[in-house]
Amino acid sequence: MIGKKAEYWQKFYASTAAFAGMLACSQAATPAFESDAQKVCSSCEQWNLPHEPFRIYGNSYYVGVAGLSSILIASDKGLIVLDGALPQSAPLIAENIRKLGFRVEDIRLIVNSHTHYDHAGGIAALQRASGATVAATKESAVALERGEPTSDDPQHAFGRKLTWFPPVPHARLVNDDEVLHVGDLAITAHVTPGHTPGGTTWTWRSCEDKRCLDVVYADSLSAVSAPDFRFTGDEAHPGRIESFNDSIALVAGLPCDVLLTPHPEFFDLESKLRRRQQPGANPFIDPQACKAYAATAKLKLEQRIAEESKR
Repeated sequence: MIGKKAEYWQKFYASTAAFAGMLACSQAATPAFESDAQKVCSSCEQWNLPHEPFRIYGNSYYVGVAGLSSILIASDKGLIVLDGALPQSAPLIAENIRKLGFRVEDIRLIVNSHTHYDHAGGIAALQRASGATVAATKESAVALERGEPTSDDPQHAFGRKLTWFPPVPHARLVNDDEVLHVGDLAITAHVTPGHTPGGTTWTWRSCEDKRCLDVVYADSLSAVSAPDFRFTGDEAHPGRIESFNDSIALVAGLPCDVLLTPHPEFFDLESKLRRRQQPGANPFIDPQACKAYAATAKLKLEQRIAEESKR
């Protein structure tokens, strides 16, 4: 009996050790998420509050934080992520991706609306964790590599201390109207300068129960700048009202069933989530949303022009 007991426990300890070794190997295969230094700003803490991820429509998901959007699109060959929010948002975005049942390691492409710290800040960490390609317009690629807005950005004069974000080298250059593919998913870049020189609006199709809709991730269209910057132009910068109006008109004219934006309040995220709890149509589906978003932007740009004329 003593011999059989010894044999039993010997086998037990051997199997336990083998399981522990397998677990250790599994854990080693998934390295801890490597975050960058946190960004400090007056709104950062509130923006970065956690938010539960959810399906917007079809293969399109919200994986961002409370005050800053990050969108996930799933294809048959991997994932696309739009925007990385703040540097400290990246681990929250990664956790949200996992909550939905996806793997961060399956991100194949990361794109950006515009290169400010609250939308580009988490891209570097997400790229390191996934090995994904980062794609951007020529102007945005320069800013990503520097880790700060370019000198012609309306907010550049705030200074590097405020505007820095973790740099993202070697972004793949994207042209206006260029289509990028990940598996069966096609996403189109629409250059929409104004808020930044290289701002980009992204569009794609999402399908659910054989109904396919046009989804628009519209870049910020707000004329926000550092003090003394003039969108109407000055000795240091040419005027950009015409190109800004062109961007607004482009967004208004896009096929648009679902509008998403870099700041979730601009597409009424929380209100739509509350309405979604009630029976009825998906409140995120609104074919007039892009036109309304553009009309508001045009009105505010006109107000900014009038303000500048009084300086």
